[in-house]
Amino acid sequence: MDERIKAAFDQIEADPGLKERTRSFVAERTRNYRRSPAPPYAKRLAVAACLVLTLAGGWWLWMVPAAEISIDVNPSIELAVNRMDRVIAVEGRNDDGRQLAGSLDLRFTGYTQAVEAVLDSPQLAPLVERGEPVTITVVGSDQQRQARMLSQVESCTAGRQNTYCCAAHPREVSAAHGEGLSCGKYKLFLELQRLDPGITVEEVQGMTMGELLERIQSLSPPGEKEAWTRGGQGHGHHHQHGRQ
Repeated sequence: MDERIKAAFDQIEADPGLKERTRSFVAERTRNYRRSPAPPYAKRLAVAACLVLTLAGGWWLWMVPAAEISIDVNPSIELAVNRMDRVIAVEGRNDDGRQLAGSLDLRFTGYTQAVEAVLDSPQLAPLVERGEPVTITVVGSDQQRQARMLSQVESCTAGRQNTYCCAAHPREVSAAHGEGLSCGKYKLFLELQRLDPGITVEEVQGMTMGELLERIQSLSPPGEKEAWTRGGQGHGHHHQHGRQ
């Protein structure tokens, strides 16, 4: 009996057709013990998702403003600065400012270079040379970034006369734009309004920064007048460079 069973199994082992059918059956049931590949569309979807995340991250770094610099003489101009410290937008806040913004190509320029380019532009340089006060306001909600930028702006304008640098919060910008003013001019408007409640936004819109400062100084008590002369007056903090 044992010999007959052994002979039967020997016959099965020797049958190529049966072995092939058995191998095919086992392979079908076990998928050859391999993980089935992901469908092509799933791979494409994963690649597309990674690409979208990469592009979104790059767009956020380069195209979303992290801070703003307002430069005011009579032309009022604002520079939007991204997280890489590059200017991504230039906007004029009055007619002269819009004309100035249209004449400058500052996109993706470092913000200190952009500030110097604005001050050295044909429209502003004559005003600065004849002593018109310039107010430069660094706006941002990140205090560390704002402090660093303010320090850099102060350094790049240190040799310029009658240049005031200060800091402001974004909510001041929103209020300023709501009144049709740049941030720098709005800060002086608030100070002048405190001294002269009858002053209107319309009056301030037509005044230069020099005229605003003279009006403030003329109305300020002696102690505050001295503070403005030193560049220490204001909401936040001011620094004056090149005081004559």
